Amino acid sequence: MGKIHSIESMGLTDGPGIRFVIFFQGCKLRCKYCHNPDTWKLSKGEEITAQELAQKAVRYLPYFNSSGGGVTCSGGEPLLQPEFLIELLRLCKQSGLHTAIDTSGYGIGGYKEILKYTDLVILDVKHVSNKGFNDLTEGNMEVFWDFVKVLNQSQTDVWLRHVIVPGVTDDKKHINKLKEMLRQFKQAKNIQLLPYHTLGVHKYDSMGIPYPYKSVRPMCPEEVNRMEKILHEITGF
Repeated sequence: MGKIHSIESMGLTDGPGIRFVIFFQGCKLRCKYCHNPDTWKLSKGEEITAQELAQKAVRYLPYFNSSGGGVTCSGGEPLLQPEFLIELLRLCKQSGLHTAIDTSGYGIGGYKEILKYTDLVILDVKHVSNKGFNDLTEGNMEVFWDFVKVLNQSQTDVWLRHVIVPGVTDDKKHINKLKEMLRQFKQAKNIQLLPYHTLGVHKYDSMGIPYPYKSVRPMCPEEVNRMEKILHEITGF
């Protein structure tokens, strides 16, 4: 049995084509800009078997075939439920489905077996330094690098994502370090910079949780697009 938060049956932003997106429950990180605080606690969520989920996903096979889509395991953090994730991915691959994991690389192991059944990893790069990572997420960046080490030994394609937050991850020094960091991902095929937004603030209010970045303005999408273009030109992704 696994714990999931919700399902999006026709997702368009979580990998190529039309996606059946499964949002896993549970996350160890506490990112200051997280827009899904309702996924943090593993004790919450709906219990379901991997077989039940795979059967639900297969119903959308015609849409996947026509669009180059498939199944994306997101969260929360799917890597926190490794046994359940492995079984789900294995069943999806048996049914001929393209599989993707949208992750922060912050799990508890089993990575080699997970990646065996994963076609694409959409990896959220939180920060470029240990201190910055901890300040932003309250986590240890070494856990992230443990996942990257195994990822680089696999044949799984990688899409990289990085959120640009005003005053936190938008200065020139940070972006230059990001350029160097991106070269360490051997199977990287794409890089996407995402503008910081405040669309999830209402969840904090409803849950009675203080929102850490209340005074931070949303990032200008045009400026983020300019940064992304530069990174594409340099990295060749």
